[in-house]
Amino acid sequence: MAATDDEAFLVHSKLSNDDRLEWVPLSLTLVEYPQGDWLGKLFAIISLMPFGIISGFVALILFRRDMHTITFFLGTGLNEVLNLILKHTFCEARPIHRNALYTEYGMPSSHSQFMWFFSTYVLYFVFIRLHHINNNTLLENMWKTAISVTCILVSTLVTISRVYLQYHTWKQVLSGALVGFLFASLWFALTYLIFTPLFPLIASWRMSEFLLLRDTTLIPNVLWFEYTHSRQEARARGRKLVSMKSQ
Repeated sequence: MAATDDEAFLVHSKLSNDDRLEWVPLSLTLVEYPQGDWLGKLFAIISLMPFGIISGFVALILFRRDMHTITFFLGTGLNEVLNLILKHTFCEARPIHRNALYTEYGMPSSHSQFMWFFSTYVLYFVFIRLHHINNNTLLENMWKTAISVTCILVSTLVTISRVYLQYHTWKQVLSGALVGFLFASLWFALTYLIFTPLFPLIASWRMSEFLLLRDTTLIPNVLWFEYTHSRQEARARGRKLVSMKSQ
């Protein structure tokens, strides 16, 4: 009986201690929307887009090891650091109904800045870096336009969602969009003019060979290059396999 009483005392003591703890939400992934509001729920899902993009970055870096992708991801990280610095410089609170839940500042919006950095960089990459040599076909222009429209549309929806869900004011999201656009322009210029010429040298380092890092900047269209070469290799291996079975 004594042991049971001791266990009960420990449980009661633990519950009492838990009651005194102050629990705070992890605002990084927490998104609220009005109950029964289907548009709010849709915006809440859309506002999680940055986390999907980060997951895509990690997957691309792990499986492709392309230095341009790594540089792009590094710029994304620096963009977030810049956002953090600006927030603690302006020290502007979120809309009044979010102050009780969020203690972090809201100016500029990190979601808006992230999305417009990503979209702006992708647009520069598609129209400046990714192209066929002297082969601007109608199909190529169509998929470039589709990528551009998709990036702008998604970034716009994420920006609107932060205002609709009352996490930011219009000034905060538009400021984030402007900062993201400007920093993406700067980072792409640095990558295109300064970092890219260094990629062949970095790729030749022993550490880069160990990590399987590669430089594909001299290939006009990486997607087309990988598609055609993988198809040719698959056909060659298929013919070799048939030849071996016929012997």
